Amino acid sequence: MTTPPAHIEVDGTPAADPQLLATLMSGFGHFTAMQVRNGRAKGLTLHLDRLDRSTRELFGRELDGERVRALVTGALTNAGRRDASVRVYVYPGVRTVVTVADPAPDRPGAPQRLTTVDYWRPAPHIKHLGGFGQAYHGEAARRAGFDDALLTSPYGEIAEGAVTNIAFWDGTSVVWPSAPCLTGITMSLLEPRLESVRRPVTLADLPGYRAAFVTNSRTIAPVTAIDEVEFEVDEELMGRVFAAYEAVEGDEIRP
Repeated sequence: MTTPPAHIEVDGTPAADPQLLATLMSGFGHFTAMQVRNGRAKGLTLHLDRLDRSTRELFGRELDGERVRALVTGALTNAGRRDASVRVYVYPGVRTVVTVADPAPDRPGAPQRLTTVDYWRPAPHIKHLGGFGQAYHGEAARRAGFDDALLTSPYGEIAEGAVTNIAFWDGTSVVWPSAPCLTGITMSLLEPRLESVRRPVTLADLPGYRAAFVTNSRTIAPVTAIDEVEFEVDEELMGRVFAAYEAVEGDEIRP
């Protein structure tokens, strides 16, 4: 790791903590994102496990879940929030940053049109920082009139969306692509609560599926097109998916 500069300014103003800012600017680290409602978060244990597992892999140290819960509780209290979108970032030295923003809507997201790109994230099992490739392809997709990018291999195997997991409906099972990807918390909560299987999904397979949807910490949304392949919105399916997610009890964050 390079030595941080001795002096940093932001828009002409010296940074209050140059060492911290230099750490954040390194782009090396990981995070988790959650929706908090009335001081609770669905899948909190999964979030804490993700943070600890990735901290051990990237930095060789554990990250105590009780400390994370205390930091999130403090940030929510200081922001005067019980409902919020919360992110927990972990940087070199296990410096932990919590951000609090407006909550996402508690309803299914708008239908998504996706375009495929030949790109898989490095170390896809980690929700890591420095996602230039994802941001680049996502912005290019939006400029082309799509809602986001869908990441595939050079041979057309589908992995995940740029910032989502994707699932397909074959009329019997919800099919999650088995290619390397980030196993999102929303995906992890839904998979055992739906008729789910994991198997390879390729671009050539798309016409054989009846519907598709994407998930992340902010949304569950139907997919209406992937490139030239169009899907109907299966309202019955989306109702079951969203109901399964809503049925998950939130865990109290306060330690």
